[in-house]
Amino acid sequence: MSDNPAAADSETGLRLLDRLARLLALFGGALAVCLALLVSTSITLRALGLGGVRGDFEFVQMGVALIVFAFMPWCQARRGNVMVDSFTTRLPPRFQAALDAIWEVVFAAMMALIAWRLGAGAREAAQSSTTTMVLLLPIAPAIGACAVLAGFTALIALAMALVRFRGRA
Repeated sequence: MSDNPAAADSETGLRLLDRLARLLALFGGALAVCLALLVSTSITLRALGLGGVRGDFEFVQMGVALIVFAFMPWCQARRGNVMVDSFTTRLPPRFQAALDAIWEVVFAAMMALIAWRLGAGAREAAQSSTTTMVLLLPIAPAIGACAVLAGFTALIALAMALVRFRGRA
């Protein structure tokens, strides 16, 4: 911790973002397990000639999208996204950190754009009452949740950029 109140608040904010990202990743993992059980059950029922779980593919489609977006903030906070740094490895560490920070800002902008468009898609799906084909589940909530998760990933990327700009990478 720092004696500087602003730095202490910043560190507290980063810890809070990190905890939330971790909880979202745990949620994504739990959802992945649930989907695996659903698919396994459906396949087993089909093999036994009892027919599969009705609409299982609809749950899988929405669930996988949620899983991906639930893992993205944690991945970003842990620098788990693909980076190619073969040309910058010989540069001074502070320059590398500044370059990484710039790319974090670019990534945040892209995730904000994705969040915005997902939000627009969720509104449109809600207004048109778009549902899945078999179970007639509304798709707007899943798209909206992905929009929120994409926005949170953008926030994480901005926080990581600040950390790198301050030289604490």
